[in-house]
Amino acid sequence: MNATIDVTDRVKERQEVSDPGAADFLSLRFMYYLVYGLLYVFSLLPLSVLYLFSDIVYFFFYHVFGYRKKVVMNNLLQAFPEKTEKERIVIAKKFYANLTDMFLETVKMISVSNKFIAKRFTANWELIRSLEATGKSVQLHLGHNFNWEWGNSILTNYTTFKFLAVYMPMTNKIFERLFYKLRTRNGAIFLKATSMREAFLPHSNTHYLLGLIADQSPGNPGNAWWFNFFNKPTPFLKGPAKGAILNDTAVVFGFIHKPRRGFYEAVFKLATDDPASLTEQELTGKFVVFLEEGIRKYPDMWLWSHRRWKWEWKPAYGEIIK
Repeated sequence: MNATIDVTDRVKERQEVSDPGAADFLSLRFMYYLVYGLLYVFSLLPLSVLYLFSDIVYFFFYHVFGYRKKVVMNNLLQAFPEKTEKERIVIAKKFYANLTDMFLETVKMISVSNKFIAKRFTANWELIRSLEATGKSVQLHLGHNFNWEWGNSILTNYTTFKFLAVYMPMTNKIFERLFYKLRTRNGAIFLKATSMREAFLPHSNTHYLLGLIADQSPGNPGNAWWFNFFNKPTPFLKGPAKGAILNDTAVVFGFIHKPRRGFYEAVFKLATDDPASLTEQELTGKFVVFLEEGIRKYPDMWLWSHRRWKWEWKPAYGEIIK
């Protein structure tokens, strides 16, 4: 009987090895641990040394490969037509430097403690804490500005809210697994944007803080609110405002800036603790104003490499609200 079991086990093992799905899984798992191990060792370097690598990456991104350079410069021209080309180039160079810094700072997260990041990422956390006693949940609306990864990683240290965050999964399975591990290491719960409704349902009746990147470009421009954003009709997602009103959550806006290299400060502002007093358009419009003001003040901190103005307004899309 034992011999039969041994033979059966060997047959199963051969089938698993010969099975393309199992082989792909083992290969992917091996590659993940290999990449993770290499990045872990790299992350042990002092931050000052990592910034030397960031400077090298910046040089190649901007000067050699021109990564999305046309998109960046066109976006800056749209946003700041009153500035000279030289002034826009200065913003672009700072943006690329911030982009590569964030990449290396994210790698550093693999091996550093919460205390390390907490020294370098500060915020007016007292606003978040003051909302805990209201009994309401909170929606935090942010833009694509650096360094949101550090902010995500330590927010749970400063609140008793269950921290939920919506994110777009990466196509690369290895980096998707790596980033998910980093983002959830302190108890944050990340919900896939591709299945947001189903993922959010188990948490809907809990005391939560839901983090949303609210300046995403909508996939369907016909199902969006259109605002004049940097003097151009621009679609904004309906979901954030709709969800806040439907769930009666307080709404906080946030923008991150960089006092000096390696240090960040998030500024939170209470948009409303009574979302039902506003329409979806009004609440979205408040965020649009807040976001544009923050970008104008700290222009190099926003993600200029994404195509925020890829959609052109058409009358069929509805009125331009502002």
